[in-house]
Amino acid sequence: MIRPLLQDDAFLTDVARPPAAPEELRVWWLGQSGFLLRSGGKFALLDPYLSDSLTAKYAATDKPHVRMTERVIAPERLTGIEVITSSHNHTDHLDAETLRPLLAANPQARLVIPEANRAFVAARLGIALAAPLGLDDGASATVGAFTFHGLAAAHNELARDAAGHHEYLGYVIRCTPWTIYHSGDTLLYPGLVEKLRAFAPIDLALLPINGNQPERRVAGNLDGREAAQFAHAIGARDVVPCHYEMFAFNTAEPRALFLPECTRLGQPHRVLRAGEALALSRS
Repeated sequence: MIRPLLQDDAFLTDVARPPAAPEELRVWWLGQSGFLLRSGGKFALLDPYLSDSLTAKYAATDKPHVRMTERVIAPERLTGIEVITSSHNHTDHLDAETLRPLLAANPQARLVIPEANRAFVAARLGIALAAPLGLDDGASATVGAFTFHGLAAAHNELARDAAGHHEYLGYVIRCTPWTIYHSGDTLLYPGLVEKLRAFAPIDLALLPINGNQPERRVAGNLDGREAAQFAHAIGARDVVPCHYEMFAFNTAEPRALFLPECTRLGQPHRVLRAGEALALSRS
């Protein structure tokens, strides 16, 4: 099994390290599509999956979720979190075994979700229906130091509920002076690039690279080449790939498509190990 670069106590020590510059942005990859952001001493947690719930759920099935990378940190050990996101209802993005202990350890934290998923989220987590902060495509909300803008995601389709709210979202996150795009799970669709260009410049794009293979029997994502091209099209100053090396049946190798395409396009990029941070600062 792959060991994170930093894990448990060593990871928490790194998280607690003072910033190297007043406006530093630090972004730790937690595995799958999970990221911890720190800006101005404030923390946001994006789509964390920090349990073995899916491995246990599918252990006796014909679609085993064999874990590839060890857990970076137990969820209850993460404290001081202002806001937590879920981009959609799939368990690796909305995991009760992760979110319940996180919310217990961070009672002040707000949970940002697609408005379409409010009833499902409340039922899965055992929280009040009104507790989450619901967004939709084109909607925005501010929680503490972080402002979230919802963008529809196609996983694989632009699915909507009966009221027309999108069930899959990505988030553009602004925390002065930074702009980050966390796509959630998505394929490209007409108009997405144009929507994101309106937020330019995007300092960092966090994009899946596991691809779209129907034989896996799960909804698909950008592959590595598409992620590099997408980051380039939206003018991302940097891009970090994600959604790989968690489950053996649904992974990808950044060196296969992502890295060569970034090199060809001249797209700045960084491949992180689980538990590793990217630090950005204004020169």
